[in-house]
Amino acid sequence: MKTPHRRSHVGLSIAGALFCLLLPMRPASAQWLNHPTPNIPRSADGKPNLDASAPRQPDGTPDLSGAWNGRAVAMAPADDTIRPSGRALLAQREDNYFKDRPLFKCLPSGPEPTPLFRNFVQSPRAIVVLYENLTYRIIHMDGRALEPTPEPAWMGYSVGHWEGDTLVVESNGFNDRTWLSKTGVPHSEALRMTERYQRLTVGTLRVDVTIIDPELFTQPWNGSYELRLLPDTEVVEAVCESDQSHWTGTVADTTKKAVSVAPAVLARHVGVYSGRWGTGTRTVRVTLVDGVLYGNGTAGEKVRLVPQSETFFLTSDGYSLEFGGDRHGSSEFVVERHVSGDWKYMRQAY
Repeated sequence: MKTPHRRSHVGLSIAGALFCLLLPMRPASAQWLNHPTPNIPRSADGKPNLDASAPRQPDGTPDLSGAWNGRAVAMAPADDTIRPSGRALLAQREDNYFKDRPLFKCLPSGPEPTPLFRNFVQSPRAIVVLYENLTYRIIHMDGRALEPTPEPAWMGYSVGHWEGDTLVVESNGFNDRTWLSKTGVPHSEALRMTERYQRLTVGTLRVDVTIIDPELFTQPWNGSYELRLLPDTEVVEAVCESDQSHWTGTVADTTKKAVSVAPAVLARHVGVYSGRWGTGTRTVRVTLVDGVLYGNGTAGEKVRLVPQSETFFLTSDGYSLEFGGDRHGSSEFVVERHVSGDWKYMRQAY
């Protein structure tokens, strides 16, 4: 499908970076294809059984070793628990299309759950997490306590212990340049984070997170995400090189160019759309609240749709949506447009 003439430079340039980073990811080229991952059960044809019970270390603790990847996660506290300074930072980051996200600037991501591939290397004294962008994290398992006043660092400082089959990791000492979410949730240097890792099966590692930061939030809040095992391969390095010279414009600029669309016309687009996205599927849920259309971003975050015509919308995440078709008085499909391609999702029900 052809790109509509209203497509903006902002929607084009920033969406390109967002799309490349947030698609379901896979290694650029697998390594050691003929070296099967040890210590995992397999079916009769030799394929890994990712639904089997998790393997264990010689000491009986769950074995977290291996190559894993996840997805960008939109962890966020309740709006009424964010202090004014935190809300101001959130608004600023959204208005800039999140271009200051450390991941986009090739900087360490700190506590943010990212789609980066990572390799867990486990021993009784420490668990080391090696990321594809050549950053690393050490979780000390030797019984030491966190320093009360650590020197701020990009990846912070972490200590861990086992509670049954759950790895509990406590961290502090993060600088305030990293984010807690792809949607720009901020933190201060007072951040304390507790993670609870549970290997549910061979192929699934669940992480539950508790955030405590009294400078930016009025109370602790929780989030969770999952990592998936990549068997029979290894993480390939992905060295990042950032050029943001083409990242121009703001959400405010886009909003100034918005056109007025009657609520009855907007209501035609409300619904659930689903279709192929990269190597998987994506479902877009469009709602109408107080005369404004909203969708869901790639990590489930709330995304505002700014009308440029009755059918074409720029989003607060930097890409665009164009609705089309007419069935029973409603849009039949929506096309999500990025510089890397157009993705058509069909309405699921009428």
